[in-house]
Amino acid sequence: MPIIGVINQKGGVGKTTTAVNLSAALAERRRILLVDLDPQANASSGLGVQRPPRTVYDVLSGRVSARQALVRTMHPNLAVLPASADLAGAAVELDATTDNLLLLSRSLIGVRPTFDFIVVDAPPSMGALTLNALAAADHLIIPLQCEYYALEGIAGMMDTVERVRGSLNRELRILGILLTMFDSRTKLSQQVEENVRRHFRREVFRTVIPRSVRLAEAPSYGQAVLEYAPMSSGALAYQSLAEEVIDRVSEG
Repeated sequence: MPIIGVINQKGGVGKTTTAVNLSAALAERRRILLVDLDPQANASSGLGVQRPPRTVYDVLSGRVSARQALVRTMHPNLAVLPASADLAGAAVELDATTDNLLLLSRSLIGVRPTFDFIVVDAPPSMGALTLNALAAADHLIIPLQCEYYALEGIAGMMDTVERVRGSLNRELRILGILLTMFDSRTKLSQQVEENVRRHFRREVFRTVIPRSVRLAEAPSYGQAVLEYAPMSSGALAYQSLAEEVIDRVSEG
């Protein structure tokens, strides 16, 4: 079953928001596992998972299996492999040997048949944890904030993907670039969208994620926006994205 990494080495671009809300939207149609690989654990808390007894750190360190660390959410089709601050230790402990960079990929083998999609929320940096996500993923979603410096760093991200393809994961492909925090009232957002679509064409998702108060509020209630404000613009956008993701994956 496909593993989708949500990755951008730049912070503040809507990466975790996308991982959480895309997972929740996909869970309305499919069986989903969200893997929280970020030591900030915002994806875990954003789905109401607080102080889990076992975490992805325990999985990567070999103490428990991925199946033993799964936490069910209030969504019947959505489970989380949660993170905690301990995961920061793994980022320090893991050196860049191939075995260490394949820990996540190997850990997920046992649970892949249980789920239709696995979504991985990677940290906003290019260390051992993110490289584990890249090594495990079949597809990547790259969130890109609609701001002046949006295109900065994306070339570096593309170079990293090519290097990972050449060494760790030949099957890795970019599923799409996702424009986030779009504000239709500003000319800047419109210009950024135009530039990104001109540069990357079909790689850019049709769906655009709007800047939304409801999206910002939902994590403080431990809920995806589809629960917190199901008719909000953010919820409708992530439902649209889920449909696009399913279509793109099925197209191969």
